[in-house]
Amino acid sequence: MRTDPLVVAPALDVESLPVTPDAADVYRDLLRVAPVAQRDFLSAASPQAARVLAGLLSSGAVHRDTAGVLHVRPPRTALENWAAQREMEATRARAAAETLSGLYTAVHGTGAAFVEVIEGKGAVRELFRQLQAGARTEVRGLERGPYLRDTARVPEEVQYDALRRGLRYRCVYEGELLHDEAMLAAVRSAVAAGEQARVFPELPLKMMLVDADRGLVILPRAGGDDADAMLVHRSRLLDGLSELFEVFWRLGAPIHATADTAQPDAEPTAATQRLLALLTAGLTDDAIARDLGISNRTVHRRVSRLQELLGARSRFQLGVQATRRGWL
Repeated sequence: MRTDPLVVAPALDVESLPVTPDAADVYRDLLRVAPVAQRDFLSAASPQAARVLAGLLSSGAVHRDTAGVLHVRPPRTALENWAAQREMEATRARAAAETLSGLYTAVHGTGAAFVEVIEGKGAVRELFRQLQAGARTEVRGLERGPYLRDTARVPEEVQYDALRRGLRYRCVYEGELLHDEAMLAAVRSAVAAGEQARVFPELPLKMMLVDADRGLVILPRAGGDDADAMLVHRSRLLDGLSELFEVFWRLGAPIHATADTAQPDAEPTAATQRLLALLTAGLTDDAIARDLGISNRTVHRRVSRLQELLGARSRFQLGVQATRRGWL
């Protein structure tokens, strides 16, 4: 422990920060003594300090170097990242609320003739293919799960046929889907065939919009692998579904087909792209470490190296810069 006089830190306005009172106390205590060995700090701290410190390390407000010494970082970067994520969540919540209100009105309100209920996964899957085969100009989709397939791989042959005849495809994939290597490879194959694809951490539903005429909302049944769907014809509800798609399309990060390179060690490597995909999906360092089979410290070191390489001050900016360079 340092023996020089303590510098009294100003009280934190806990009410205005996205942290608990315990986190604010630990952060304030660290301001007084850092840099300090983690073992020494925890030996003199409260019993819950270890749990709170883990959260501060994950947020980036506190850094632990290779010698196990804790360093306090300015919280602005971590809070900016937190604020950006909350803004996206607020946008997603408002869009989902609007869509779900429309769904409720369609089912329980008057004038619901523009909605047809399709029961059973087999019937829904067949309609899913028929709509694509009959599309004239564009197919748009939010993809959040393999409800209609025995496998998560995409695209199906009907999509390849549609792309060959000049149909435009735009699809937003939920980040968790790209954790699967086969799924990520299949999405890149679709992009290479002409699909425009983006990724967003979480999507409220699975749907497909065909031209400006019809929309198919997939409804998985609770407690089983079966699914139903609502076929939505021209209506205010269809307009709302279209607006919902465009919101997530604007917020999503583009996915690019894997580029051939004569230098396999040049960035982005397959390992870097995998790490970026998990970061974009919103996983914590602990979850990423478990997924990749590496330590939490290694994850932090790799992310820090990528931030330095791309000139990003935060993980949010890292995702933006990686997207602009076509790394994701």
